[in-house]
Amino acid sequence: MIRMYYFTNDYSEGAHPKIMEKLCATNMEQTNTYGFDYHSDNAKELIKKACGRNDADVHLLVGGTQTNLTIICAALRPHQGIFSTVLSHINTHEAGAIERTGHKVLSLPTQDGKLKATQIEENYLQYKNDPNCAHWVQPKMVYISQPTEIGSLYHKQELEALYAVCQKYGLYLFIDGARMGYGLAAPDNDLSLADIAQLCDVFYIGGTKCGALFGEAVVIINPLLKEDFFSICKQGGAILAKGRILGIQFETLFTDNLYENICQHGINMAMKIKTAIDNKGLPVVTESTTNQQFPILPNAMLKKLSEKYLFAPWELIDENNTAIRICTGWATVEEQVSALIKDIEAL
Repeated sequence: MIRMYYFTNDYSEGAHPKIMEKLCATNMEQTNTYGFDYHSDNAKELIKKACGRNDADVHLLVGGTQTNLTIICAALRPHQGIFSTVLSHINTHEAGAIERTGHKVLSLPTQDGKLKATQIEENYLQYKNDPNCAHWVQPKMVYISQPTEIGSLYHKQELEALYAVCQKYGLYLFIDGARMGYGLAAPDNDLSLADIAQLCDVFYIGGTKCGALFGEAVVIINPLLKEDFFSICKQGGAILAKGRILGIQFETLFTDNLYENICQHGINMAMKIKTAIDNKGLPVVTESTTNQQFPILPNAMLKKLSEKYLFAPWELIDENNTAIRICTGWATVEEQVSALIKDIEAL
């Protein structure tokens, strides 16, 4: 029987061994609860140092959808909504979680997974200049992902322009960083964590997809978003009683550059697969230098590869071709990548 190997996502495995070791070593410690323990305090200080923002507030939450809806609920009044791309996670993969809180996702078209500064300005002014705008959902936040849902990256100039427009019109800029580690490690990335912390109002650093068992670290920059955030998290069921479990994980990830190093491995594996796809002459949905690759495969080729590997289906192109997502991560086995590359070359 052939053992299948998963290239479906970057969170199929548990946690990095150093995290598991630290969790086991501290298992019988008695600490304060709800994130008010010294491991969580240390993790928050390490994150603030990495971001170059001692003035930031850091909160440790469990998962991405929970984090997205908690931040959005904390930032917006009942009549306000969020600009995002039509492909964004909050618009496609969260089962209407944002709308359930009473906030409309104002989705905008995209070709490359990104929002443009000019696009935000045009759509905001369309709202603002309409004499009946009081009847509309009021745009108040811009949501982007770094990297995007289709693996593209915002570069520094793009993010600077986007944030400038947001500041001009009083819009909050929120960056979903569920895969931020892979974005930072991408070969054409020109943004540091400190840059990102200067170019938005709030963002989060993903742990679930980047070596942790679970967890996302929210970094709040704008003072207007800091007040009562813990209470809003608590009200929404987003506070873990055994908060030190989150603290220990981020404390470990942000010690000795572990977060950076393990995400670099995921990128290295993805770039090997990308080269094989390019050499084979296979078309792609979009060019990606991150850990998600989106080749378009003839169905016969996909059927053959699927005998040994699991991929995430992405889009039915036509009756003969299907786009898939090949996702690598911190724990991707290099030997499996080499095997996949050989099988791609052989087809």
